[in-house]
Amino acid sequence: MSSVTTLSERTNLPLAKAVNEGLRAAMAADESVILMGEDIGPLGGVFRVTDRLQADFGSARVLDTPLAEAGIVGSAIGLAMRGYRPVIEIQFDGFIFPAFNQIVTQLAKITSRHDGAIPMPIVIRVPYGGHIGAVEHHQESPEAYFAHTPGLRVVAPSTPNDAYWMIQQAIASNDPVLFFEPKAKYWMKGDVDPSAPAADLHRSRIARAGTDCTVVGHGAMVTTLLQAAEIAQSEGTSLEVVDLRSLSPIDYGPLLESVRNTGRLVVAQEAQGNASLGAEIAAHVAEHAFYSLQAPVLRVSGYDVPFPPARLEGLYLPDADRVLEAVDRTMHY
Repeated sequence: MSSVTTLSERTNLPLAKAVNEGLRAAMAADESVILMGEDIGPLGGVFRVTDRLQADFGSARVLDTPLAEAGIVGSAIGLAMRGYRPVIEIQFDGFIFPAFNQIVTQLAKITSRHDGAIPMPIVIRVPYGGHIGAVEHHQESPEAYFAHTPGLRVVAPSTPNDAYWMIQQAIASNDPVLFFEPKAKYWMKGDVDPSAPAADLHRSRIARAGTDCTVVGHGAMVTTLLQAAEIAQSEGTSLEVVDLRSLSPIDYGPLLESVRNTGRLVVAQEAQGNASLGAEIAAHVAEHAFYSLQAPVLRVSGYDVPFPPARLEGLYLPDADRVLEAVDRTMHY
């Protein structure tokens, strides 16, 4: 596919377009990479993330599938066994559950079941999270289900540059990767540098340096944490913002170093708080940095109820005010 044009210079792109360009680069570099999903061909997907990829690479490599998520994942498993590197799009986060059995009992276990002899280089792209005013099953945050499952890698970019590079790194992995895309940030623009990746796929990063309290999150929540840090700075409190990037495995090094410097931690997520990634992070930090903590680790999350109707999502989803409330509490212990 030498005639296909890929990104060649630093440019400013929306996150959705950055994923598109990352997919384009991966497909141009490796003919075994194929895309599968509902309406991803001529339509380009409901969020237009796969726009023009079928026109450029053909319908044999960008496949419109029936509305059957279990069938899509099952087909991808068979294709991976035959040497392909399938990239699946799940149209909305809540639609992944019909494929749950295929993912957690087959995809996650096949390589281990065959003592490493059968790799599963499959990427499952999942637009996830709220803030778009959608209906039931269109605004969920199911990442903890998959981070809990051994054999799956789980990542979530928060910037266009990370989205561009992380999708390529996920495709290059010989293990299955759940690639959670914050749909609320699809139209958020940022610089994308095609010359070199910012970090390895599973590295966390310091998104903003600070000294008084560490706040950590992933995906769309990172933007909220940065907003909170701006407000806190104007009020005399310095927040250090950690972007996890990878949810399984979690790179705890930068987070633990940050907590040892600030002595305080607030963990934020859109997903419900009970038995969540936030709970795991809080437990890990309490175990490994206990003597550095000057206050309990606090969590900010969605409430432990089903995702509400669109008109109530602003009450359900954590915002900068809720993050700052937790920061105030931890600063006054």
